[in-house]
Amino acid sequence: MKISLKPAKGDKFVFSLMPETIQAGYAAKCQSFDLISKGTVRVPKGTEVPEISWSGEFFGASRIKLAGVDQEEWKKPKECVKTLRDWMNDRTKLTLIISGTWINMEVRITSFKTELHGGYGDVSYSIAFEKVRELKIRNTKESKIGKKKKLKIRANTLYQILPSECVSTYTVKKGDTLIHIARKKNTTWQKIYKKNQDIIEFTAAMHGMKNSDHGHWIWPGTKLTIP
Repeated sequence: MKISLKPAKGDKFVFSLMPETIQAGYAAKCQSFDLISKGTVRVPKGTEVPEISWSGEFFGASRIKLAGVDQEEWKKPKECVKTLRDWMNDRTKLTLIISGTWINMEVRITSFKTELHGGYGDVSYSIAFEKVRELKIRNTKESKIGKKKKLKIRANTLYQILPSECVSTYTVKKGDTLIHIARKKNTTWQKIYKKNQDIIEFTAAMHGMKNSDHGHWIWPGTKLTIP
């Protein structure tokens, strides 16, 4: 059994360590599925599952031989976090497949939180997905003449044209500070730090820092979401 994510363009990402449980939200309810003991996941036929989530770990290099780790799919925790974080920030449409189950659906990452812990370079994480939906909208001309044909607008297209949903990102350059970035983007450094606290603190930990001192320490290459 494997969990994989595949973008329209680019390489597939496979989780090297399976989570113990997966949460599937459907019909205003949430059900947990124990993948370790049951091995399969089932819901009533025809039930739509708009939300999927779970928690797990990315093991450091010294622990790849532990039971349950797929050594062929193992990647450095830092690389895993960057890939998933970028997909979340860019609202990338992905195909989520959990082999051995009914889960094979187009999704976007809605939440991805990480925490560096232990002395082995392990990173614990929690991740959540929403199902990509196609919205069907009848245009004015079609409404007047009563035609059955409808205008289809994909969710990702709608996302791009609605101002309230626009996402601005900024890649940190050498010499940048949150204050300077905030001035460029007409916001405050506190809002930027709050929106990007997970990635800022994770990057600080990767550089051997205890913390970022509330965003005082940031590193070139870090992609920030601008609120």
